[in-house]
Amino acid sequence: MVLIDLISGARPNFMKIASIIKAIEIHQKFGGRLRYRLVHTGQHYDTKMSGDFFEQLHIPLPDVNLNVGSGTQAEQTASIMVRYEELLKNATSNLCLVVGDVTSTMACAITAQKLGIPIAHVEAGIRSGDWSMPEEINRLVTDSITNWFFTTSIVANTNLRNSGVPEDRIFFVGNTMIDTLLANQDRFAPPDFWKEMELQEGKYFLLTLHRPSNVDQLASLNRILNVISEGAKELPVVFPVHPRTYKTLRDIDQLPMNIIIVEPQPYLQFNYLSKFSIGIITDSGGITEEATVLNIPCVTLRDSTERPETVSIGTNELVGLDPTALLPYMNQIIKGHWKQGAIPERWDGQAGNRIVEILNNVL
Repeated sequence: MVLIDLISGARPNFMKIASIIKAIEIHQKFGGRLRYRLVHTGQHYDTKMSGDFFEQLHIPLPDVNLNVGSGTQAEQTASIMVRYEELLKNATSNLCLVVGDVTSTMACAITAQKLGIPIAHVEAGIRSGDWSMPEEINRLVTDSITNWFFTTSIVANTNLRNSGVPEDRIFFVGNTMIDTLLANQDRFAPPDFWKEMELQEGKYFLLTLHRPSNVDQLASLNRILNVISEGAKELPVVFPVHPRTYKTLRDIDQLPMNIIIVEPQPYLQFNYLSKFSIGIITDSGGITEEATVLNIPCVTLRDSTERPETVSIGTNELVGLDPTALLPYMNQIIKGHWKQGAIPERWDGQAGNRIVEILNNVL
């Protein structure tokens, strides 16, 4: 038996591990030797940010919950490392598999590697080049101590080669988050407020914001929302609010009339909103990937992206941090004058299966 720790700590992780869990369970059903232990660090700890995902994506409840809760990045990193180290000392594993680029990814990778447990990183090699983003530091640190690198794109492969990673450690498998999207597309469901807000397919924008540069300053967030309201014209803008964003949003005296504030949405409801929107405005990298596969126009309010294939191949456009730059793009979306996107190579729903097949060979 080979025991793999699957590390999940924050909302994006749950979508990325779901297809890996399914692939291991199928492997096990046919007599395979791989087993998994699902370790939830508790980095995202409320129901809207994590709990709903287990039920909706048919992910089993965690075998272990480290319950780290809230805190600064340093506090969360330290708490995860201490608690994961205690787990490994009491009950070790043969591999630590981390996904994405959140604090839990980096913290568990460091802890496991120091105890001599090899690391597999799913979504390895992506880079924004922006060291002001905590996620970029997490990526760099994790990849510097990873043993096996599972990548989503040719660009990521190149990044790893350029940093000196041997070719036989890099595996271009595709995108496990897209596995989950494709597997659940038929189950997308309208949120409870759909009828109440009188929303109609193709007649609203979807907005998500959580980057510090966009949401931590009251004046900046207020300006962004006013510009987006103007650009949307008469169309409503549905805005599921991340807890980080809410801390600033609650101090805005009056929001534009067409900005509809809602709670963070469960996976199936959020992607229903994505699929039937006229366009998406975001500062999230993962959402740009989903928008590309759903063929929805997407505008990213950032100076850089770690997922350049969503721009060069997909439906995404990078506009920078000045919100006024959104206006011509939103106008194009409303007029139906958006570029034709395509789906990047190997974003075909099979990444989880490829990962498990490779792990069975290398472990």
